Amino acid sequence: MVSADAARTVVGILGNIISLFLFLSPVKTFIEIWKEGSVQNYSPAPYLATLMNCMAWTLYGLPMVHSHSTLLVTINGSGSAIQLAYIILFLIFSDRQKRLRVFLVLLLELFFISLLTVLVLTRVHTPKDRCMIVGIISILFSVMMYASPLVVMKLVITTRSVEFMPFFLSFTSFANGLVWSAYSLIPFDPFIAVPNAVGSMFGVAQLILYATFYRSTKRLIGERKHKSEVGLSEVVVIAAEDSRKADSAPRKSTVVLLKQMVHERFSYHQYHHRMTRPQFQDVSLVR
Repeated sequence: MVSADAARTVVGILGNIISLFLFLSPVKTFIEIWKEGSVQNYSPAPYLATLMNCMAWTLYGLPMVHSHSTLLVTINGSGSAIQLAYIILFLIFSDRQKRLRVFLVLLLELFFISLLTVLVLTRVHTPKDRCMIVGIISILFSVMMYASPLVVMKLVITTRSVEFMPFFLSFTSFANGLVWSAYSLIPFDPFIAVPNAVGSMFGVAQLILYATFYRSTKRLIGERKHKSEVGLSEVVVIAAEDSRKADSAPRKSTVVLLKQMVHERFSYHQYHHRMTRPQFQDVSLVR
């Protein structure tokens, strides 16, 4: 018979693995951002929300707040570092206005978690009270993290395209919520159970959207690719015509120049002939 502690450890390790995949799932997105040199239509909201969530749960898992929660500290500490790296890249490749907004939100988050840590560890003296305060705050941030894709989900519904909602991110979000919900039952921890149950539901909603708009996304991408190919062919034709015109321009200029020279020489002879022939005055005007 497997003990509750052993089962909790196994589920916690599985949760660490899935959560790590969840945290690393945007790597492909940020490689694309790096290559394009722009964040395009990607939103910083999921990364800012996930950073705040990870920092809050790292605090919750500390021994002086909630004992026997080492697996919470390991994965959320790692998640905090990973999300911070994403946000730094977002700051680098954003325009000035968006960069300022993201930077201000990041400063606000760091200030809040620092203040919370100091107050909880110095002003609250029992682990039970610390657990309750940090647990409630962690629930709020977890719901924000799981709900942050609502911004992207709205974009998906508006554009009828899942291009900016990666499938792997949606799937791992769903699996992450499911596993940590199971972890919260051994033994029951309402502070872990509530946000992860909500996260599972948001994950299901994202997967439903992905299944709904997957075909229309393929069609839209195909149409955009076709338009770009047609535009490229038109550019090539125009460039070829300009090249032919440029080649014929010197010949045309030479012909025009020759005509001008002939005309000028003929005009000179006419003028010279008039000036050198005998000049007769009207004698009636001579006094």
